[in-house]
Amino acid sequence: MNKGGVGLGSGGGGAGSGPTAAAAAAAAQKQKNLFQRVDTDIGHIVDNFGLLVNAARVNEPPVRNSQEAFMMEMRAARMVQAADSLLKLVSELKQTAIFSGFASLNDHVDQRIAEFDQEAEKTDRMLASIAEEAAASLKDLESHYYSSAERKSQPP
Repeated sequence: MNKGGVGLGSGGGGAGSGPTAAAAAAAAQKQKNLFQRVDTDIGHIVDNFGLLVNAARVNEPPVRNSQEAFMMEMRAARMVQAADSLLKLVSELKQTAIFSGFASLNDHVDQRIAEFDQEAEKTDRMLASIAEEAAASLKDLESHYYSSAERKSQPP
């Protein structure tokens, strides 16, 4: 069945470390396990189908037909179990895709929040600087105004 290297892989050769490298290794191991489960389940379906077809041959002795009917039921039940296992695997893959998508989306949101927090701090510092300059300028203007000849010449 499918044993190729298509999919997640383990990254670019061990250059990374920390949580990202551990996550990549865990993803590669999970992918390997999923491929093994797919191969096993499909192999069981194919094997049991072949044995079911072989047991479906019509023979004359009635005892043999009862045994063959039991074997056919058993093989069919095993095929159903393997198919059910594949359906569970598909469900697990869907959940993994959904939740890993949310995880990366959450990471992106957290990154954007950090960027906006930095911008907010930068803006706050800039506004504080502008406020200090405005206060200093206002103080200079007030001192010029109160010491100016114009003000002294105006009646109260």
